[in-house]
Amino acid sequence: MSNFKIGIIADGLRLPFRESMEKCAQMGADGVQLYAVSGDMAPENMTRSDLVEKRSIIRDCGLEVSALCGDLGGHGFAVLEENAWKIEKSKRIIDLALEFGCNIVTTHIGVIPADKAGARYGIMQEACNELAEYAHKCGAYLAIETGPEPATHLKEFLDSLSSKGLAVNMDPANLVMVTGDDPVQAVYTLKEYIVHTHAKDGIMLQKTDPQVIYDFFAEGGIGDLRLEDYFKEMPLGQGNVDFGRYLAALKDIGYSGYLTIERELGSDPEADIRAAVDFLRKMI
Repeated sequence: MSNFKIGIIADGLRLPFRESMEKCAQMGADGVQLYAVSGDMAPENMTRSDLVEKRSIIRDCGLEVSALCGDLGGHGFAVLEENAWKIEKSKRIIDLALEFGCNIVTTHIGVIPADKAGARYGIMQEACNELAEYAHKCGAYLAIETGPEPATHLKEFLDSLSSKGLAVNMDPANLVMVTGDDPVQAVYTLKEYIVHTHAKDGIMLQKTDPQVIYDFFAEGGIGDLRLEDYFKEMPLGQGNVDFGRYLAALKDIGYSGYLTIERELGSDPEADIRAAVDFLRKMI
């Protein structure tokens, strides 16, 4: 169907680094996405020898890095007092991605407010402008993961920035589960910005304000809110993402990059990810 590549968020396997890379290769992945926020992969903890060793392991397994994950949590870039350190660390993660031969870092920036004249919108714009310009200067992209707002609103925000260094990591399941947005239409809406995608599926159980959902993640739980009452992540092909139409839309806009499997739940992540690889191979 296309020249899509299949990636795996390797951290989902919950294995040591070398074993994780070997397992991804055995399952037929072309590349891996790696979390680079804390632990050994954080820029501040990555020594030159660590970098050389990890690059060698990835190369020896016949893999490449599709993207780094640089999601710093909290409310993204919506809180002015937090933005200085978050911007600086995001820049260092972009630098690290380039060291791994990759020019994409995915992140969440927070829920973009509907009020474009409000202070929070301006705070997020200012932070994202600085990061967009830095990424563009480096030949890289900081890719916002879809989900907290409809695709049309995300595009309006991206269009308002001063640089194309801010891009999109298309996650169809987040749109289905949280905003109720159509992933197929979102592909066409965001076509000029999509540089990476997550292969994930899910269903919405009850619609609510996305701000409530993402505040829950940002604040580590809110009262007696139960996320399982609102949405459920599903194995690929078992949720409400129409992968046939979705992949056709990606092909139609000329996207031929990674479909990176993200499996956040499940007691047997290897089995789930292996099944997802098989599902995508059949689809493409």
